[in-house]
Amino acid sequence: MQWRNTPSRYGLVSVLLHWLVALAVFGLFGLGLWMMELGYYDPWRQRAPELHKSIGITLFALMLLRMLWRWLSPPPAALTSHDRATRLASKLGHRLLYLGLFVLMLSGYLISTADGRAIEVFGLFAVPATLTGLPQQEDVAGLVHEYLAWGLVLFAGVHALAALKHHFIDRDSTLLRMFGR
Repeated sequence: MQWRNTPSRYGLVSVLLHWLVALAVFGLFGLGLWMMELGYYDPWRQRAPELHKSIGITLFALMLLRMLWRWLSPPPAALTSHDRATRLASKLGHRLLYLGLFVLMLSGYLISTADGRAIEVFGLFAVPATLTGLPQQEDVAGLVHEYLAWGLVLFAGVHALAALKHHFIDRDSTLLRMFGR
């Protein structure tokens, strides 16, 4: 498999970035659900949010890298078997996933920095709190973060179902291309 995308298939970098982002999103979602159930005296009550934030910042960097790579190595063209509506739905769906992810990460940043403290990332570096003091910042960003996380995971599920539909019903190569074949 080659590194860059070709007109007909995704390259290794795009495939890896796609699946790493998917793994991070679903992992963060599960971690977030688990964190909400932790009791006050649970030893993970402090560590789980720190892990969640560190992975979230890493995901942000990964998404920036993914967007840069998409510009440097454009994705393959849509399959000729896809009609106009399918192409439009695909383009709109991908844009919504990207936008949703960035808004989700921004809301997480706003929750974490509402008190003016930087976000420590795996103890390696800190992301400074640059936007603080907004009215009810933590509460509003928290609601956006929670509802958007649910919406994004559900939409990603629809995205996966659409890929499976292309593979098993339409019998086209949509899903195989995201595995680099």
